[in-house]
Amino acid sequence: MSETRTEERTPTALERMGGVSGLVYASVPTLAYVIVNAIAGLNAAVVVAVGASAGLIVLRLLRKEPLQPAMSGLLGVVVAAAIAYYTGSAEGYFLPGIWFSLAMTVVFTVSLVVRRPLVGVIWNVMRSAGPDPAWRADKTVLRGFDVATLTFVVVFAARFFVQDTLYDAGSTGWLAFARIAMGYPLLGLALLVVYWAVRRANRRGALTDEANERMVSQTVEARS
Repeated sequence: MSETRTEERTPTALERMGGVSGLVYASVPTLAYVIVNAIAGLNAAVVVAVGASAGLIVLRLLRKEPLQPAMSGLLGVVVAAAIAYYTGSAEGYFLPGIWFSLAMTVVFTVSLVVRRPLVGVIWNVMRSAGPDPAWRADKTVLRGFDVATLTFVVVFAARFFVQDTLYDAGSTGWLAFARIAMGYPLLGLALLVVYWAVRRANRRGALTDEANERMVSQTVEARS
């Protein structure tokens, strides 16, 4: 009698973000904000944006979909809407994203300068390696994570430069377009590079483990 084993599958990056529907949902509050701001003004736009984000949580509940992406989205929309409301500027809604892009540009850049590429550090933590991992001694692996980390530097720097320029110009509509166009699409490209770097590191790790096992086996045989 054969037994069927159910293997646990690690969710993909897209699934963690709520799948394709999550990518679509993420743009709804921003689009609603810009449209309502143009028609009815800032105060109405703030209310509609927060309401749209809260409505997405209800929709996910009804469809029994993961709530985490929608909850994170609501928090971000509330913070952005609050800044827009208190500054009295429609462009203020986009300030948190602009500041976040600048901060991430600095963080990823610093990690490269100190020779601890952040993508590699995160990969190492997720695989529960030691505090001084051997991956940094492997130039091939380190170079791969350098490239992946540099990709994020480029992505966040591009987001900051473009959106900060549009913010200074007071282009609310183009800010919304840039936020959506430079959001998940660019993140998806960066994750492809991360996937390449991780596969490269895992393959190198497997080769190293195999070589170590062969060395141990030969040592044992030589002593026996």
